Amino acid sequence: MQKKFWIKTLINSAMIAGIISCSQSQDKTMLSVAFENNKTYEKPVLDSVKTHNKASEALDFCKKNKFNTDFAILIDMSLHSGLKRFFVYDFKTKKITQQHLVGLGCGNNSWSSDDSKDSPEFSNIDGSYLSSLGKYKIGARGVSEWGVKTKYLMHGLENTNSNALKRVIVFHSWERMSDDEIFPKGSPEGWGCPTLSNNAFLQVDPILKS
Repeated sequence: MQKKFWIKTLINSAMIAGIISCSQSQDKTMLSVAFENNKTYEKPVLDSVKTHNKASEALDFCKKNKFNTDFAILIDMSLHSGLKRFFVYDFKTKKITQQHLVGLGCGNNSWSSDDSKDSPEFSNIDGSYLSSLGKYKIGARGVSEWGVKTKYLMHGLENTNSNALKRVIVFHSWERMSDDEIFPKGSPEGWGCPTLSNNAFLQVDPILKS
C-alpha cells in the first residue's frame, strides 16, 4: 500500500521548522469529476481528521522545541499535485486559514512537467532534482531568480533532508504555478523546491516576515 507523506512547517519568529511523517491508511473520501475528453477521474478529498491530528503533532513539536505556537504550514504530499495541499493552519482557531497548490521535484522526469503528479518520489541526494521529506528550519529571506523574486532558505533537520541547504532547496514562488486547482492535471515540477504561485506566495510571505 502506498505510503502517504506529510510535510509540516512550524513557525518560530522568522524561522520555520517542518515535520514529515508517513501513514499507511488510505481513508480519503473520493469524489468523481469529469475531464474535457469525457473521461471520469476520482478526485481525492483532504482527510480533515488526519489534518487536525497532524496539526496537533505540530503544536506539540513547537512547544517542545520552543517554537512559535501561532500557526503551522502543513504540506500533504500524499495528495495529487493538482490539488491544494499546502495549508496554513491556525493553532488558536484550529482551522486552515490558507490553502494553495505546491510543486515538488521532477527527478528524472522533464522539468516543468507533471509526470509524478500522483506518485512522487523523494530524495536527499544532491543532483536528484527531487524534494526531500523531513523537518525543516527556514531562515534567511532573500532574493530569488523565480516568481516574485523572494525566497526563504531551508535547513534540513533530519537525515532525509540534511542536504537541503547544500542543494539550494528553497521556498519560493514560480510563475508557472496556478492559483486554482487543476486536477486531474498536476502542478509543474521543478528541481525539488516547494513552490507556490506568485499570488499564493504573496499571501504567505507577510506571515513569515512577521
